[in-house]
Amino acid sequence: MWLDPEKLKAFVLESELMPESEVAKLYAEAKASGKSIEEIFLGSGRIKEDDFRRIKAYLLGIPFVNLKKEKIERATLFMIPEPIARKHNIVAFRQTGQELEVAMLDPEDLEAIEFIKKGVGLKILPRLTDNDSIRQILLQYQKSLKAEFGDIIQAESERLEKAGLPAGGEEAAAGELKKLAEGLPVVKIVDTLLLHAILQQASDVHIEPYEKELVIRYRIDGVLHDAMILPKTAAAGIIARIKILANLRLDEKRLPQDGRFKIETAGQKVSLRVSLLPTFYGEKVVMRLLPDTVKGFTLEQLGFHSVGLERIHSGIRGKTGIILVTGPTGSGKTTTLYTILDLLNQPDVNISTIEDPIEYQIPRINQTQVKPEIGFTFANGLRALVRQDPDIVMVGEIRDQETASLAVNAALTGHLVLSTLHTNSAAATIPRLLDMGVEPFLVVSTVRLVVSQRLVRQFCAVRESYFLTDAELKKLKSRVELDRVLAALKEDKAVPPDEGWSKIPFYHPKPSVECPDGYTRRIGIHEVMIMSPAIKELMMKGETAARLEEQAKAEGMLTMLEDGIYKAAQGITSLEEVFRVVSE
Repeated sequence: MWLDPEKLKAFVLESELMPESEVAKLYAEAKASGKSIEEIFLGSGRIKEDDFRRIKAYLLGIPFVNLKKEKIERATLFMIPEPIARKHNIVAFRQTGQELEVAMLDPEDLEAIEFIKKGVGLKILPRLTDNDSIRQILLQYQKSLKAEFGDIIQAESERLEKAGLPAGGEEAAAGELKKLAEGLPVVKIVDTLLLHAILQQASDVHIEPYEKELVIRYRIDGVLHDAMILPKTAAAGIIARIKILANLRLDEKRLPQDGRFKIETAGQKVSLRVSLLPTFYGEKVVMRLLPDTVKGFTLEQLGFHSVGLERIHSGIRGKTGIILVTGPTGSGKTTTLYTILDLLNQPDVNISTIEDPIEYQIPRINQTQVKPEIGFTFANGLRALVRQDPDIVMVGEIRDQETASLAVNAALTGHLVLSTLHTNSAAATIPRLLDMGVEPFLVVSTVRLVVSQRLVRQFCAVRESYFLTDAELKKLKSRVELDRVLAALKEDKAVPPDEGWSKIPFYHPKPSVECPDGYTRRIGIHEVMIMSPAIKELMMKGETAARLEEQAKAEGMLTMLEDGIYKAAQGITSLEEVFRVVSE
């Protein structure tokens, strides 16, 4: 839809939005630069983007709609799927007979209009709107889902309450619990809770019984959020339902239980790892959500860069040795290992894994699940794996001396071994192996590379910039060697060569209706330590982890805290988030 420049000029002058001299100057600039008059007007900053849309709607004869306070009917809203609505900034807001009115920021997006027309089979009537209206309506997708789920769960919980069932299920026999768990109210509640968790992209679901209520919490981007609070009467049925799905004992309430089951929703298959733990008020359930098919990552997407990235690529080119990824539970160790395996996964190599559990399935890799209850441990599995003619072996976790010794032996006999350990830093990994009983000369001979990591939340698209004051800079320098971070930033050309900390912007999160915390998704902060000759020599002398780290830093390693500040200076995350996840 072509906007007549002369009509625009006349409207701006008649409306006295700008003086005639300034309008003439902008038109001359458009003619000289070859840009459209719309680009020039918006670039001048004299007319806001949303105000310009109103002018454009008036001149083109397209109705302009303000939807900031509109509540759209769910059936109408969901005629356009949320991903399409977000991608094209287009929302359905009113249906009249065979006509559907849609609000959009760009009425010339004919591709989106045609796509929607084919999908709904109605005549599409485009309307112009502003950014705030689109944001408010997009928020209604999530509100609508929450309201729907909340209504279902509340209604079914009330049905359970009226049935007079025991609050915690303590008195209920196994048969009664099974009958309760297979009843429609409980099935609906559990299905709805899981569907909501998947849509929210939660990594874990916590179901926690207390004296008078049952609290449901979701872990999203590493942070727990309250999802809903249910009557205590719903606890017995919900927990029994989960036990049935995970093939666990209904009558066992005194001991912890672990299980697993799969669900499929909206074409997506998700595995759920279930853990039950007896607490004072009943059994607490934690379910880890693991998509069966996950989009592959690159090391760069995980947050590796410059020297650390080069060291990993160099380390995985070796045919033998051990590569270790360390960190606490939930720090992304498995994702890093799977990404490395994906790089190594070639037709001419045999890769086998022994895991607990198998979190993601990878094509052309032989993955084995340990089963301690029948005596199939990491150690037993590793013994069997080395007889399967592997080139590369991945051991989910080194937990004890036996597994550590077998991993070392596998590396010595011509295999590349990948595994994880629970340590707080790369340097602390070496003393941990020695504590497990591995001989120092064997560690020196086999360990090639140690990666330690944590996960920090990334900013949403909008954020607030600021500069460090002298006082803040002084405080930060007392906690970390900022000169090393600045040198790394300059070496990677992330900041100009003559820049100082006082001129480098940092950022705070800016919460919005679309991004309540100001953060979305997570990225790794890492330290990558190679077993250099100097570090091997220090290790053989029995030096401490602190001394090993000092040597690794001298050889160019950024610590996790330094890497976090490096990413904060790049505007990826905030300093507050880095200090939240890294313990000094």
